[in-house]
Amino acid sequence: MNKSTEKQLPRVWFITGISRGFGRELASAALEQGDIVIGTTRKGSQDIDASSSRLHVFQLDVTQHRDVDSVIRQAWQINGRIDVIVNNAGFGVLGAVEEVEEKLARDVFETNFFGLLSVTQAALPHLRAQRSGHIINISSIGGIAGSAGYGLYCASKFAVEGLSESLASELKPLGLHVTIVEPGYFRTNFLSGDSLLRAGRAIEAYEESSGKTRKSADERDGQQPGDPVLAAKAIIAVTGAENPPLRLVLGADAFERVRAKLSQVAEDLEAWESTSINTAFPTPLADTKPSAAPA
Repeated sequence: MNKSTEKQLPRVWFITGISRGFGRELASAALEQGDIVIGTTRKGSQDIDASSSRLHVFQLDVTQHRDVDSVIRQAWQINGRIDVIVNNAGFGVLGAVEEVEEKLARDVFETNFFGLLSVTQAALPHLRAQRSGHIINISSIGGIAGSAGYGLYCASKFAVEGLSESLASELKPLGLHVTIVEPGYFRTNFLSGDSLLRAGRAIEAYEESSGKTRKSADERDGQQPGDPVLAAKAIIAVTGAENPPLRLVLGADAFERVRAKLSQVAEDLEAWESTSINTAFPTPLADTKPSAAPA
């Protein structure tokens, strides 16, 4: 069941990072169906459809928290409401945990996690006031299943997932929804250019783990099986659901990795059940003294 009985089009979207990747495709898909899109890019420019009166673009670096507050206020003033917040801005880091320098590690958290947090916190007072809305947090299959070579990127997305789960519980009584999107490999420019930064050094000892991931990223670039246009349509479908999921896994590759992760967790739980549960203080023995005889 969709929300057509509750809301009439056009809906209003606020999407960070619409210059490329999922953000660009999602903005295009929303515009195509007649919705209004308020998008952000670092440079304030885009190439989606500059002639559309339903597209509004703000220059925003989500790591600049004061600017986030200002842009959110301006965005709400355009139509008096926003129906869907999409936290999409972010980038990847490729390199073994030991290889990634501290500054790069902090930078990826500053954008992927703290930038998302800043947008969310700025939007929440408005969403609470209108008592409706849907927050879409773009995570990754790396947010639920870690892999060699993506440790810092996965860590930032694991943080997004923990935040989103808690936020969903907090907002449910208010009639607000949260969905975490977990894509696998999609044919965007994520594996090249500014979207995927690489550690400045490669340690030979990790050649058989993160080293293989580096090579795989080069080989996969431009060959990813996922169609980002179809991913955008899937995200839009979720925002129209009466009971949207907490998680939306996108791609057969991501789907299988989630299944494998769940199986691994279940196996570890079963194998170590006795050790896990036998960690409490001893239960006090019940009072065994005979009760007094009745008078």
